[in-house]
Parts: sequence; structure tokens; C-alpha cells
Amino acid sequence: MDSIPQGQSGELPYPRIPSERVFEEHRRLAEESRGSISTGRWMWEWVKAISTAILLFLVVRTFVVEAFKIPTGSMERTLLVGDFLLVNKAVYGAEVPYTHTHLPAFSEPSRGDVIVFLPPHDPTKNYVKRLIGLPGDTLEMHDKVLYLDGKPQPEPYVRHIDPITDPGDPQMMWQLSYLAGGEGAQRYYHPTRDNWGPIVVPPGKYFALGDNRDNSEDSRYWGFLDKEAIKGRPILVYYSFERDVAHPFSWVTGVRWTRIGSMIH
Repeated sequence: MDSIPQGQSGELPYPRIPSERVFEEHRRLAEESRGSISTGRWMWEWVKAISTAILLFLVVRTFVVEAFKIPTGSMERTLLVGDFLLVNKAVYGAEVPYTHTHLPAFSEPSRGDVIVFLPPHDPTKNYVKRLIGLPGDTLEMHDKVLYLDGKPQPEPYVRHIDPITDPGDPQMMWQLSYLAGGEGAQRYYHPTRDNWGPIVVPPGKYFALGDNRDNSEDSRYWGFLDKEAIKGRPILVYYSFERDVAHPFSWVTGVRWTRIGSMIH
């Protein structure tokens, strides 16, 4: 029987791995583990940050401030086509979505306020007009002059562009139901753009007109507003440009710099 050399066992010896190689392998595995954890943590932090930003944006847009664009000239000279507005939705009590309830208001709609609202004839669109009549007011117009409770009203913000014609419109006949003076007045009532009333604003209703009186579709034609339809009050113009169909980049070249940041009254 062969003898086993001294200092050796009957098992095959394991190959010796240098300690430097072992240390390097441990360090590589640790770095890969840390890298995996760091990447996952980085992605999670970004998801949290983006989700928080989106949530805050939705909360602010729903209950505090929303942006609107002016598409028509019905509020010229106060607001121009191409004005972009920030609207305070909290001032009158923002609506809680899908509940038909409103948060507490900071103030009530006041005569002379510029307001954003959903009109009764087309509640899918936002309109911007000036609030003229409050519940209980008696309103009328004679030769373009607005009267409140029998007194002519100073309106420095109003613009008139058509001094000659005074068209009537069958839509205006809704005013018959609110006409002051009884049936005798109703019999001969033929309202026109510049001559109508007197009509009485019923409880819970409001009356709005455009500042560009000769070119505005407003309460004269489609009637009173419900308080719940009023969404907010514009604060300022945050951007404005004069659109020019001949120049596709007029949103850059046609910027009205002097209007940016102007407050709305």
C-alpha cells in the first residue's frame, strides 16, 4: 500500500484563491447591491415627487386658480382676444367636483366684477363678462345708457363700436316674464340691443353684460345667471399676444408685453 505523504490528507486539495481576488469580488458584489438599491430608491423618489406635483396642480386648478384664454372680443377694451388670464376660483367658493357643493366663499359676487361663468344656454363653455345686476335690481337701457333702479350708471369701461344700428333679436323676448309694469307693458314690448327693460332680477339670479356692448352675446339675449354657474374672478393677464393668421408664430412675434402682469378691473 502506498503511503500518504506527510502533511497531506486523502482528499484532493482545493485551489487557493488569492486574498486580493476575494476582496475584489466582495467589493464588486457590494457595489452592485448598492447600485441596485440606489437606482430603485432614486426611481421611487422621482415617482413620489411627480405624483405630489400632479396632485398639487390638480388641487390648485380645481379649488384655487385656473388659467383661461379670451377667444372673442366681447370684453374689449378691458380684455383682448389673445389674453390669457389667471382666475381666482376660491373667491366665490370653488365647486367640489361631482358633488354640486361649494367650498366656503371669501366674498359674494359684486356689481361691477368681471366674472368667469357657465352660461345657461351653453353650460359646456366658459364665458367672461361683467356683472351688472344683482338679485332685486331693476335694470333697463335707453340709447346705450344703462340704468339701475332708474338711475343712469357711469361705465368708463364700456366700448361702443356701432353708433347707427340698433338690432332686435327674438331671443330677447325672454325678458317679458321679468318686465316691470305688468301686462300693459308686455303688450307693446319690443326689446333691442340698445333699448330694453325695465326688468327685475329675481332672487338668486345675476345679470351680466360684455364691455364691448355692441358686439357681445350676454344676458340681454340668453337671460340670468345662477350663482352656482359663476366659477371665479379673473386676477391678471399672465400672457397676451395678437394673433395673425399670416404669421404662424405670432404667439412669439406678436406678444403684447405691456399687458403681461396687468390686473383686471
